[in-house]
Amino acid sequence: MHCVAFLLQNPPDQAAIQHILMVILAILPIFIAMCLAIVIVPFWFILKKAGFSPWLALLYIVPFGNLFLYYFLAFAD
Repeated sequence: MHCVAFLLQNPPDQAAIQHILMVILAILPIFIAMCLAIVIVPFWFILKKAGFSPWLALLYIVPFGNLFLYYFLAFAD
């Protein structure tokens, strides 16, 4: 609430906003890649030990692919 009141008193500088957005856009892909690696690497080893192709772990990149992977593992023999 205090931040909103501060922004209403002093309008932010357009150059500062662009700088902040450029920094966020530079860091965001790295953050997304790290989060995907944190999930994909363990599933790679789980699928390899379960006898399936470890390349199925890349389904996490596809939207709702992880849901398919859970059902695939849950109902596999």
